[in-house]
Amino acid sequence: MSFLPQAFSKYIAPNTDRCAFIQDWLLEHGVKSNCLVMDEKKHILVQFAKSAYDPRFKIKTVVAHYDRVEHSPGANDNSAADWMLMEWAVELSNKPGIHNVRIIFTDGEELGWNTGVSEQGAYSLATVFRRLGITNDDVYVFDACGRGEVPVLSRTQLGEKTPQDFLSHFNDLYNRSQALLAKASLGRWMTLPVPYSDNASFLACGIPAVAITMLPADEASLYAREILRDKNLENAVLNREKERPLRKSGEHVEYGYKERMPKTWRLFHTMEDNEASLTPQSFSIMGNILSVLAETLVPA
Repeated sequence: MSFLPQAFSKYIAPNTDRCAFIQDWLLEHGVKSNCLVMDEKKHILVQFAKSAYDPRFKIKTVVAHYDRVEHSPGANDNSAADWMLMEWAVELSNKPGIHNVRIIFTDGEELGWNTGVSEQGAYSLATVFRRLGITNDDVYVFDACGRGEVPVLSRTQLGEKTPQDFLSHFNDLYNRSQALLAKASLGRWMTLPVPYSDNASFLACGIPAVAITMLPADEASLYAREILRDKNLENAVLNREKERPLRKSGEHVEYGYKERMPKTWRLFHTMEDNEASLTPQSFSIMGNILSVLAETLVPA
């Protein structure tokens, strides 16, 4: 595609070692990174200068998974977001002053989609965060951000027994995330139920996290109407539908209500999740979101 760099095709090629590709690409552009191995998963932590951080403000931990399912290019799930964060890392490394951004590319996100959050690679990462007392970060997860022009903030339902302190911190992050999207997209954004990504791992470990994705406007509007019509669709999207035990056992591998989900999501895990499915508007809007996020400093 004309708006994508040639190297993007190499990144989504079938036999690419994506962990090595990200680290090599970053290093070629002057950015160092570390590989964090946890439970046989390889997470990539971008290294910025100490001068980029100020303890008076919250750290913004920005996450995108780089793994993909077998036999799918994974262009939107999740190569597009990976590429945007890689380019953003280079931009931030050359940016004077503070930004308080921590970027992590995670491994093993796809493992938890059908079995449970503890299978996700990010769960071990979030567990380490919790053990080290890193619970005051703003965690932003970007997943499937390469198609469409409407940023979507994932709607999260927390249980009735959620501790009040956690609920307060999460609501604060959620409200600020809405303000972020409103500013970056000139008010054209939505909150909708979205399949859990790595945000689920952080939430399960008691760390507030939000997930941001993109959808074409027509798909987002139709999906919003479908959600209002049938609560079961939301349950299916959030992995809570009654067929889940059958899916976990392997007797029923697809989501119920799949045909009523946005087309963008139905491309996931297929060969159709390719470069041709991506749209230039997504990259432009995501650039705005990341720029605003870098500039936003919240007192710790």
